[in-house]
Amino acid sequence: MGLESHKSETRGGEPGEVPFRSNRFFCVGHKWYFSTREGFDSGPYADRERAKVGLDRFLHIISLLPDSKRLH
Repeated sequence: MGLESHKSETRGGEPGEVPFRSNRFFCVGHKWYFSTREGFDSGPYADRERAKVGLDRFLHIISLLPDSKRLH
């Protein structure tokens, strides 16, 4: 498994310097999980790619929420 390159992108509504961001994905006992900024861990997934699909789905659902309902 290779390391991902760190992208220095600003999230919407985040002015100033880009803060350090750790990897959202982690493995416990051969099962994969992802973490959210809200402190939610999702999993287990069979592999890292499936955890990535789960994260993409989660982020899509969050993007559909009205701004006042979004957790930051």
